[in-house]
This record gives sequence, C-alpha cells and structure tokens, in this order.
Amino acid sequence: MSKHTLSVLVENKPGVLARIAGLFSRRGFNIDALAVGPTEHHDISRMTIVVNCDEHPLEQVTKQLNKLVNVIKIVELEPETSVQRELVLIKVRADLETRSHVLETVQLFRGKVVDVAPESVTVEATGTVDKLEALIRVLQPFGIKELVQSGMVAVGRGPRSITDRTLRSVERTA
Repeated sequence: MSKHTLSVLVENKPGVLARIAGLFSRRGFNIDALAVGPTEHHDISRMTIVVNCDEHPLEQVTKQLNKLVNVIKIVELEPETSVQRELVLIKVRADLETRSHVLETVQLFRGKVVDVAPESVTVEATGTVDKLEALIRVLQPFGIKELVQSGMVAVGRGPRSITDRTLRSVERTA
C-alpha cells in the first residue's frame, strides 16, 4: 500500500463533504488527511484527500467519485510534481528555565511563536509531514501540552491550474 494525494474540485454546496467521505467509508478506506476550502472561484471548493491504499482500489473509488453530481474534477498529485504542506499548532511547556531552548528549536524549524503564556508557548509551523514530525519529536522532551495538525493541502507545480482548465471545459459544454 502507498499514500495517494487526491485534489478534488467540487461544487461549494452543503452535503458534498459528507457524500465524498461516505463513499470512502463504504469502500473501507481510511482517510489519512482531509482538507477542504474555497478556491479562487466562490462556487468551487477544493478537497485534498490523502489515502493509503493500492492503485487498483483507488482507481475504482475515483471512478465512483467522478459519478457524483457535485464532483467537477479529480487529479492525483504526485509528490515530485506538486507542493504539499501541512500546518501544526503546538502548545509546549516553557517555563523560565526552558523557554530559550524552546524558542531556539522553533527558530531552527522556521516556526513561529503565536502565543506566550507564563508556563507555555504556542508554536505554528508549516511544512512537509517529515519536517513537522521532526519538530514534534524535538519538542516532546519539553512537554507537549496540546497539538493540532491540519490535513495536507497540495497544488501542482508550475503555471498550469486545474481550476482554470476545468472551468473552461465546463463553460464550453454549458
């Protein structure tokens, strides 16, 4: 099994996320990461879905996704030809003794301190899964009080846009 990142353009309507997640669930797939948000076109959203599965079952799911009315386009994004990032917020214990070490660590990973309290700091970092896992490992000895991580967001490299190409072809058929 291998990880696959799907970029799915959908109509920005209620219930679309539930239908797509339900399709994966019914097929026995676990979604490793899911991020949904609007695109540059207010009536279209982009779902970035990361699943761990074999090629053949994924092909079947993509064919079934394409049959859903609200799905406009599905593209599998390869790591070499796309930019893929996640966001993490980490609340770390940082008293007067350890605060400077925590801040140095955050700087090494090009993170940003977004909140400071007497006994902790909250750190924001973006990057690849490997980079964020390494940051978490390095901060664990200080004591992680809370952690929240976004799903993967990804976009193809270069000037081409699946949104523009898709909209042009949809406009021609309309």
